[in-house]
Amino acid sequence: MPSYNIRVSIERLRLDLLDGNEVVRSYPVALGKLATSTPQGNFTIISKVPYPNSYPGGPLSVFGTYWLGLSKPHYGIHGTNNPSSIGHYVSHGCIRMYNEDVNALAKIVPIGTPVRIRQK
Repeated sequence: MPSYNIRVSIERLRLDLLDGNEVVRSYPVALGKLATSTPQGNFTIISKVPYPNSYPGGPLSVFGTYWLGLSKPHYGIHGTNNPSSIGHYVSHGCIRMYNEDVNALAKIVPIGTPVRIRQK
């Protein structure tokens, strides 16, 4: 049975999905800008919400196609309605992914998955 955990590197602008100690997938991300930097620490995924703050048939919200809420209130891993932002420090502290990447991640990781956010 897989033992998934997520590692986010602020310096590398990458989110790595690990099974134990082995990286099984790696994704580019956008992270917090200087004034609203992404918090470092150990968290867990506490919620999974498809199409957050969007309505059927309408445009995507700024959170894209999925919200994976973290145990730090108001922070999460989510999609985007601005794919050109990926690979930059532009968010208000959240971890922003391409929609297809966050959809794939949401299918794999359960609620309770550990998330470690580090500088490197």
